[in-house]
Amino acid sequence: MQQFAKDKDIFMALIVHKYGGTSMGSTERIKNVAKRVAKWQKAGHQIVVVPSAMSGETNRLLGLAKEITHQPDPRELDQIASTGEQVSSGLLALALQAEGIPSVSYAGWQVAIQTDSAHTKARIKSIDKEKVLAELNLGKVVVITGFQGVDEKGNITTLGRGGSDTSAVAVAAAMGAEECLIYTDVDGVYTTDPRVCDEARRLDRITFEEMMEMASLGSKVLQIRSVEFAGKYRVKTRVLSSLTDPMIPLDIEMKSGTLITFEEDPKMEAAVISGIAFARDEAKITVLGVPDKPGIAYQILGPIAEANIDVDMIIQNQSVDGFTDFTFTVPRGEYQKALELLKSTVQAHIAAREISGDPKVSKVSVVGVGMRSHVGIASKMFRTLSEEGINIQMISTSEIKISVLIDEKYMELAVRALHKAFDLE
Repeated sequence: MQQFAKDKDIFMALIVHKYGGTSMGSTERIKNVAKRVAKWQKAGHQIVVVPSAMSGETNRLLGLAKEITHQPDPRELDQIASTGEQVSSGLLALALQAEGIPSVSYAGWQVAIQTDSAHTKARIKSIDKEKVLAELNLGKVVVITGFQGVDEKGNITTLGRGGSDTSAVAVAAAMGAEECLIYTDVDGVYTTDPRVCDEARRLDRITFEEMMEMASLGSKVLQIRSVEFAGKYRVKTRVLSSLTDPMIPLDIEMKSGTLITFEEDPKMEAAVISGIAFARDEAKITVLGVPDKPGIAYQILGPIAEANIDVDMIIQNQSVDGFTDFTFTVPRGEYQKALELLKSTVQAHIAAREISGDPKVSKVSVVGVGMRSHVGIASKMFRTLSEEGINIQMISTSEIKISVLIDEKYMELAVRALHKAFDLE
């Protein structure tokens, strides 16, 4: 469905709305979501809504499971956690019906959203859009549970933290939606976290490349897999607030928040740096005195990968007398597991002299497509940190970002100093 309204200069299209846990945090907020969705639908748009569970509900459900056992079966955790989104979807469908809008809710397995079988961290393989299209063509708003799907054996799976963002963008891609609107408790993507830096400002636009880096480097606005989906399938995505008046004029709402774009423009490039990202929950592990020979990196990181632990920054030192040191970072929540795994299985196998770690480090990054056409970004970043007395432990770079690992206690100071140094106020 793509047409022009007769009485308004607004392009009509299929739009996907995604609402986070805060937006769905109470029955009153769910009613406000319904009013907002109803406004879009009454304007002539076809609307699919992907809601998260009500704020705190997933943690409550998983907490109940851990009261039963300290090592719950991942399949059963998915069975339990998936109910949060089913409740919020059903409530939203009822709220829409109360607004006079025909609506129907579906769980991910009913659509179906097909995933692999990696329970608690499943990845979407395909989405069957026929049932959803049939309901849309009957004039209904379709509400689909975020965060979950079903594997080929019929088991309910979940996509991991922030998975509702991924669900929404994947549904938008499968449906050929005109745009995916990610409604959250902030009004867009900022140059950095306003809670850390008072001078942070909202960006009107950001490229998918930059948003990907920001998400991977610790920005919590969007989940990285959702940005991957959006970039791969070229889904226009906008981040905006659900806490505004739900009856805000549609033409104003359609231009609010931050638009994630496909292409760079001269203004973005001129800015050089678009934002400062950070990750508080990093941990560093160093394997000292390992033989410098082919395959040593795999022998160290292979068991880590098999344990489903994400590895981020990696440094291998220059070989001295046939031995080298190998350092990498993992999420702080996986630190003890990774350290114990290395000490119990890897150390003896590769004859490492010592394995040590530091769970109190943070990563700070500068991100911007303008790096491609401007020199001196790294030296400016390093000089700024040096002037603040902040020691750099590790460095990693890409075409549009530079990341450093520093002591956790200096993280907020580093963010504010870099934000000022790169004129992001």
